[in-house]
Amino acid sequence: MVEPVADRATAHFYALIFLHHPEVRALFPASMDVQRDRLFRALLTAARNAHDPARLTEYLSALGRGHRKYGTLNGHYGPVGECLVAALARYCGSRWDAATELAWRRVYGLVSRIMIEAAEEAARTSPAWWQAEVVSREMATPDVAVITLRPDQPYPYRAGQYAGVETPWWPRVWRHFSFAGAPRPDGLLTFHVKAVQAGWVSNALVRRAVPGDVLRLGPAAGGMTADRVGDGGLLLVGGGTGIAPITALVEELAGSGAGDRSVQVYYGARRSSELYALAALRALSDRHPWLTVHPVVSDREPLPGGALTGDLPEVVARYAPWHGHDAFLSGPAAMVRRGVASLQRAGVPAARIHHDLVGDLAGG
Repeated sequence: MVEPVADRATAHFYALIFLHHPEVRALFPASMDVQRDRLFRALLTAARNAHDPARLTEYLSALGRGHRKYGTLNGHYGPVGECLVAALARYCGSRWDAATELAWRRVYGLVSRIMIEAAEEAARTSPAWWQAEVVSREMATPDVAVITLRPDQPYPYRAGQYAGVETPWWPRVWRHFSFAGAPRPDGLLTFHVKAVQAGWVSNALVRRAVPGDVLRLGPAAGGMTADRVGDGGLLLVGGGTGIAPITALVEELAGSGAGDRSVQVYYGARRSSELYALAALRALSDRHPWLTVHPVVSDREPLPGGALTGDLPEVVARYAPWHGHDAFLSGPAAMVRRGVASLQRAGVPAARIHHDLVGDLAGG
């Protein structure tokens, strides 16, 4: 009932919360466009996973830990719940009745409890955010920068995960970026950032950040991590800057040993000039016989060196079957969705296909 009018319903919700609880406004960015969209997508994700308590708890726990970086307190959940119920009641029309309200209050009670408990547990062992100094910014292409940061204290994460990043130029505007390497002994962190149209954070990082600037990082999140002791093959698919977590996974395997595993990397871009990480990946494949790297370009241009041409998901499907492989996909949302569909048609079980679309990595 609400989905067709989600923009109006979420706008009404925020109007209620800011009107009746103005102290909460300081937790949010000046522009609310992205925030309104994220709220409704989070509600949809929670609703669609209600039948899977373990997955729902995992998703909400990550939200609870992540919300600490905004300054969210336990006392905020009550007012938010009241305003959410009021907004839903207004936009559900005749379908809203006492039973519906009771169901929503029970669901919101569960949601808030899981998030609060996760935040409290995280607070016992880690800060709400980390300060991180820019060590270097190197342009990999005219629109992609490799940003290296030095956090102010140890930052725990796994290869394949991502973090929220806030710049000093856009306070309270956070965007997600994947780590582009496995954890390093020196503690430095690397991200690949593409400047996207109207992307506040990405453009600031690519065009303005210089060594010495200080950013803020939220906690690591995401479940696109590989089992270090598995014995099946790995299919790693990265499009554009989505190659960042794929590179991190390869580096982690190189450091811990891949054993008898075969690791196939399909790295796609529109043009060969955009395959900025290809040289580094090929250097890894030269040292590790278990690793094979397949560059893919979609513009049908001639490319030496055994490159493949075509749409990345279609090329991957072309080399099916992928039985016995765990697949990891990262890149633009549309590419990941097509890749998931192609792999499932090729017989790869959904449980063996990993991605972090719910992490909303595509934001600017």
